[in-house]
Amino acid sequence: MKDKNDKYEIGERIRKFRLDRKLDQKELAKIIGVTNSRISNWEQGQNRPDADILAKLCRALEVSPSELLDVRLSTDELNDQERKVIKAYRAKTELQQAVNILLGIEEEQ
Repeated sequence: MKDKNDKYEIGERIRKFRLDRKLDQKELAKIIGVTNSRISNWEQGQNRPDADILAKLCRALEVSPSELLDVRLSTDELNDQERKVIKAYRAKTELQQAVNILLGIEEEQ
């Protein structure tokens, strides 16, 4: 059972990722369909999000569940910059062939 002086650590990560995405609590709350007081409570460590809201939270914050929960399952984790590059690569299909050539990873046809 949680001691009243203990705080849930996930709140610090929620706040960090929210600020990284330049969202205020009200904006994040609207995106995931909760009240901003719930976001505040999570960030203060008073309670934590339910399992059924974690997927929405990860999508809104653009982080993986393992990153949000601070669970390292593999040493092959990507850093923020690598994730941004992959996301941009996937979004710009017209540039993918050029990027592949530059990186020397041109796909065989």
